[in-house]
Amino acid sequence: MYFETQKLSVGYHRQPLIKDIDIGIWQGGILCLIGPNGSGKSTILRSITRHLAKLGGVVTIGGGDLDKMSDKELARHVSVVLTDRVEPDLMTCWEVVAAGRYPYTNHFGKLSQEDQRIVEESMKRVNALDLREQRFTELSDGQKQRVLLARALCQQPEVIVLDEPTSYLDIRHKIELLNILREMTADRGLSVVLSLHEVDLATKLADVVVLVKDNAIFRCGAPEDVLNDSIIRQLYGIHDGTFNLLLGSVELCGAAGNPRVFVVPGEGRGAPCFRALQKRGIPFATGILQRCDVDCAVSETLAARRYTADSFSPPASDTLRAAIAAACGSACVVDSGAAIGAYNQENMELLRAAAKAGVPILTLRREALKVLGAARRFDTVRALADEAARLVSTGKGGASCPSSGAISDAIAGTA
Repeated sequence: MYFETQKLSVGYHRQPLIKDIDIGIWQGGILCLIGPNGSGKSTILRSITRHLAKLGGVVTIGGGDLDKMSDKELARHVSVVLTDRVEPDLMTCWEVVAAGRYPYTNHFGKLSQEDQRIVEESMKRVNALDLREQRFTELSDGQKQRVLLARALCQQPEVIVLDEPTSYLDIRHKIELLNILREMTADRGLSVVLSLHEVDLATKLADVVVLVKDNAIFRCGAPEDVLNDSIIRQLYGIHDGTFNLLLGSVELCGAAGNPRVFVVPGEGRGAPCFRALQKRGIPFATGILQRCDVDCAVSETLAARRYTADSFSPPASDTLRAAIAAACGSACVVDSGAAIGAYNQENMELLRAAAKAGVPILTLRREALKVLGAARRFDTVRALADEAARLVSTGKGGASCPSSGAISDAIAGTA
């Protein structure tokens, strides 16, 4: 490993917070610490960079012990962007970034032409060149973060340490930051050690993730091998709602109770309908869900009842029978507008059976399906969900569950 810790112990006032930390990353790799607030991520980073005295162990870069380096020598090897609010009075952004060249200047701190070129290149790299003449104290938090990153890059370090660098950035600048770090590791062999709150970003960026929980290293390894939905729940103690690692999304708990609305999903079109109904406190059932469909993952937390089928396979006859009965007994059926094909044709029969039973069909389809008869078309999910809520509150819905013969006819139609 190019950068590593061996038996590192960190804490405050000589009281260890986390002991025996053995982590590392190769040259050109990215190591990311993730975990709940107060778990010790920042303490580890501050101890690595000597902003906080470590209580034991060794931190090395390229085999060299950081404790044996002078401050100036350390600054040539490691650059740091911490969460501390930096407020340099009367300094322009150019001057703040130029301070990153301190380890390379003479006693008078004068910048050479090469130094100035590196400053300009670093600011350009993070899209901050237009801020060069602005006072640093006048910037937004996101702009300050970009300028501080430019200063860190300006040092031309071998390792860059960042504590929650995306905290104040909007989506665009988060993406740009991640791309910058990835390109720097690929082009210059820069090693990156950082902490993040966004688990989904960590899975996309990091080569190694270190999970910190309850003042201990909970797991460590490649994100593909270490992280899954169960581990995330344990790491953050999630009880109400879920975090879906595949989608990188948080889902709140669905409404409890017997479902009064039935949603016909597919192609991810069901998810916006699920969330709209959940926000209105309406319990719903959904089906038929192919297990490979993104709607299946989203519905796991939000739906009161689900009817599923194996990927690219028809549902079991009992599942289809139960789904048709549920749809026909609902206050309304929501048609998300997903395309109907060979692998989900049972959903067409389900819609047909509900329409036959007199259940109001609320659809988002651009083009009406003949089998849906007098289905009501909506241009927005919000308008559709509002109408579903009205039907539920007034108790106006379809007929009672269809006869077994009617269900059998609907099932036979899918053969």
